[in-house]
Amino acid sequence: MSNIQDVKQQAYALAEQNIGLYNHICDEIFRHPELGNEEYYSSKFLVEEMEKRGFRVQYPYGGLDTAFRCEIGSGSPKVAFLAEYDALPGYGPERNQNGHACGHNWIAACTFGAADVLAQLTEHFEGTIVYIGTPAEEGTGGKVDLVNAGCFEDIDAAFQMHLTSGGTQLNGSSLAIDSLEFTFEGKAAHAAGKPWDGINALDAAYLMINGINALRQHVTPDTRIHGIIEDGGAAPNIVPAHSVYKVFCRAADRDYLNTVTQKVINCAKGAELMTGAKMSYRFYENSFDNLNCHPALVELMAQNLDAIGYTTYDKSKQPPSGSTDLGNVSRVVPTCYVSLDVENTDGSACHNEAFLQHVNSEQAYVANLRAVKAMAATALDVLMNAEVREAIRK
Repeated sequence: MSNIQDVKQQAYALAEQNIGLYNHICDEIFRHPELGNEEYYSSKFLVEEMEKRGFRVQYPYGGLDTAFRCEIGSGSPKVAFLAEYDALPGYGPERNQNGHACGHNWIAACTFGAADVLAQLTEHFEGTIVYIGTPAEEGTGGKVDLVNAGCFEDIDAAFQMHLTSGGTQLNGSSLAIDSLEFTFEGKAAHAAGKPWDGINALDAAYLMINGINALRQHVTPDTRIHGIIEDGGAAPNIVPAHSVYKVFCRAADRDYLNTVTQKVINCAKGAELMTGAKMSYRFYENSFDNLNCHPALVELMAQNLDAIGYTTYDKSKQPPSGSTDLGNVSRVVPTCYVSLDVENTDGSACHNEAFLQHVNSEQAYVANLRAVKAMAATALDVLMNAEVREAIRK
């Protein structure tokens, strides 16, 4: 068995030798921004680059057109690097352009790089390197579908990094989320001539919202409930016969969120009873679980960042804010997720239009090399150390 520290030094050298390719991938995905489940160019590009590097490819994968799985090596253990490559809508002067304002182009590149570096070192360890393309993180949450399809059942550890601003975090968390659409069906009538003949579906939506607002006092501080009325009627002089209310329910713990979501549904049932408007609802996007980074992997990641001379990070447990489908992966696979500071000084953050100038910049390329080295080294700890594997398995 090779000395792990020697192999890590080889990994660092390979990362430096190939960083031009990894930065090219970052740039290419950035210049072809595609929305979730429409990432046909990006997924095909990444798969073709993986094939050039000698990886075996399944594409499409897991029942999703733009998902893929690329492997090199054989047997166990198996470590996976999870790529994202969907963009966001609503940028540009006319607010009609897509853009990688969350830096998923960079995620695709650094996870590619970590997988590629390890692919060139397989003579030093037993196991398989896996690069999994996961569509639509910003929307429907492709990782949820892949988890449900059993695509992570054979994985021993999963890795991903994400660009951020305001400091690097090694132990982030996220809110579990349920996305619900409530529809109320009433009865149209002339709003001035015979309003008593109508059943007001919009009133039902308002009453549901008022019920939720009353509920806020009685949920934990981490709970978030926010929504929009997507359809509120046809014209002011017609009693609305149809309304649609979309709502996100979030909480720091999946089990507690299940309770909150049921209370929100009960608010809708009350509105139905009060107005007579028939209510129906559906979960219109995948439900995300809360993210839990594995503490042993967090500690190893800190050690490997130290080893490459990067010590400006926080590894304390962070309070949750947004939501990610990576949470579902972390429920079935030991997961290491790092928010890596791009070190911008203009105050912009993910999803801001101004952040677009940072996710494919020289700063991003510096962070890319840092991410490739740290993820590859931490994956080597899993691949080459049976005690580490046993610790994360427990």
